[in-house]
Amino acid sequence: MKPTIICLLFMTAVFSIPCHSQFRKYSNEFLNIGAGARGLAMGGAQVASVADGTSGYWNPAGLAEVVDHPQLNLMHAEYFAGIGKYDFVSVAIPGNSNKRTIGITGLRFAVDDIMNTLFLVEPDGSINYNNIQSFSSADYAFIFSYGQKLKETENKKLNFGVNAKVIHRSVGKFAKAWGFGLDAGLQYHPGNWRLGIAGRDITTTFNTWSFSFTEREKQVLYLTKNEIPVKSSELTAPRLVLGIGYDFKLGEKSSLLAEANIDLTFDGKRNTLLSADPVSADPKLGLELNVKDIFYLRAGINNFQQALSDGDTVNQKKVWIYQPSGGAGFKIGNVSIDYAYVNLANQSNPLYTHVFSLKLNLVGNKNENQ
Repeated sequence: MKPTIICLLFMTAVFSIPCHSQFRKYSNEFLNIGAGARGLAMGGAQVASVADGTSGYWNPAGLAEVVDHPQLNLMHAEYFAGIGKYDFVSVAIPGNSNKRTIGITGLRFAVDDIMNTLFLVEPDGSINYNNIQSFSSADYAFIFSYGQKLKETENKKLNFGVNAKVIHRSVGKFAKAWGFGLDAGLQYHPGNWRLGIAGRDITTTFNTWSFSFTEREKQVLYLTKNEIPVKSSELTAPRLVLGIGYDFKLGEKSSLLAEANIDLTFDGKRNTLLSADPVSADPKLGLELNVKDIFYLRAGINNFQQALSDGDTVNQKKVWIYQPSGGAGFKIGNVSIDYAYVNLANQSNPLYTHVFSLKLNLVGNKNENQ
């Protein structure tokens, strides 16, 4: 049973790649997982309010709110009992004037130790487990961000940001891809309101694939009636994320932030709350209770989809499902530790994972040297 599952993982990873350039609905989907336990706990509703080093992922305009000192963000998460591993790291460096900030972000999502069973069966039909080798299927993204304050008064802020991202994907030594894309975003904060817009893959992100198989591997693929892939490319269509939020003040030092995002895709009909061709819309809702800038409670819901009702295999009745999330955070001095409890499936068939992230303000002697 186990070799069969591993073989299916291998075949899916390698041979689902298109044979010619085309838009793929879920291309580079690892870039939609999220970044930072705060954002994940709030259901991904971040585009209007994000204001830390994770802005390079959610909305580069938020980087402009990182001022005075550089900031480091780290996150690690494991999915499906440790099969999938997701790592995030970012560094945000503000300028001396505190009007502009640059950021560098690295992402990795990988399934390691996949068994290559191509040569499990010898030519005489015998099984030789010594022929099994392991490999990794890994996706990487490197994001270079720039955020700038366009306007700042006592009651209004207007920020702008752009991303340039380089994507590298690899399936062992068999397949590798390189890609490039651009993002852009705006944030406008009049009073307690939070407004944001982020355009992702605005110039259409592409991945160009190359493949490398030995003659022996090609022979096995041919004999097992598998297609031998050739050099190809895939395109990721642009998407637009709109956000609106409001920060309710609860006394002098506490507040409740409520934010709603809507993720607009333009690559055809999807299984989302608002589904049409070519535009589909996926809403996300998030809440954050801030207690004296020390303790935080968060909750969110997203990924509304239609699915068959549990146990209804006769009438094929569909119901709406969604993914809830929650979490908490602590801030002590220049260190913030955030936690998220994220559902990977839906509310009726829960499959949760625990996510922790660290935010560290790298306080030095900047002000003393000026």
